[in-house]
Amino acid sequence: MAAARDPEAEITRLLGIMAALRDPKTGCPWDIEQDFASIAPYTIEEAHEVEDAIQRQAWDELPGELGDLLLQVVFHAQMAHEAGMFDFADCAAAISDKLIFRHPHVFGDESRDKSAEQQVKDWEAIKAVERAGKAERGTLDGVALGLPALTRALKLQNRAARVGFDWPDAGDVLEKITEEAAELVEARDSLGPEAMEEEFGDLLFVMANLARHLKVDPEAALRRANAKFTRRFQSIEAALAATGRRPEDSDLAEMDRLWNEAKAAERA
Repeated sequence: MAAARDPEAEITRLLGIMAALRDPKTGCPWDIEQDFASIAPYTIEEAHEVEDAIQRQAWDELPGELGDLLLQVVFHAQMAHEAGMFDFADCAAAISDKLIFRHPHVFGDESRDKSAEQQVKDWEAIKAVERAGKAERGTLDGVALGLPALTRALKLQNRAARVGFDWPDAGDVLEKITEEAAELVEARDSLGPEAMEEEFGDLLFVMANLARHLKVDPEAALRRANAKFTRRFQSIEAALAATGRRPEDSDLAEMDRLWNEAKAAERA
């Protein structure tokens, strides 16, 4: 077990390194050229890499991945500091203030003896106060545009459901999926590419709603499906490699057979 580090000292060190990298005279040319827009994609990428390490339970990699994500916060804060907007301390203060405000049952005089349902209601009431302070009046205001589309669909639907705009149960959603699938077929056959994309989007949106009603995380479900596809296709490649071939040397019928063999092996 490594000796415990001083968090304050390490944060100070990181902030100093970032400032040095951005120094106009002696810093790194690449770091100096960056702005908020150019760094934003890296911020999203690093968040996904944190999630990937957690999904793989790669606990030895997680400190490094979290450090990469922290660097993104420090990078944005340094650019803001240079522009006279805010700095890292403002970021830390903002989240500290928000956590205290949102947890009056921990940091205030409210009782902790509440049901999970009541906690959710209280949380939403607090967030509504925050949104009002930001002049967010609409039910859907404040749902970030930069979220992955599937995640944003889920958040939009959750917001609408809280004010009663929702199907009563999953059966109604399944009926809507059948309707949207038929409209997608019609668009494919007679309405053209633009309409087909619109109907495909509608179908995905309703699928996200079904996931919500079934209490399934659609992002997690799709990640698992991606992983399953990867495993089975790699089994196809391995089986073909054993005969000195690659997928392009095979055909669909053979690969489909190998796929089913991999599927049966997994189930066994």
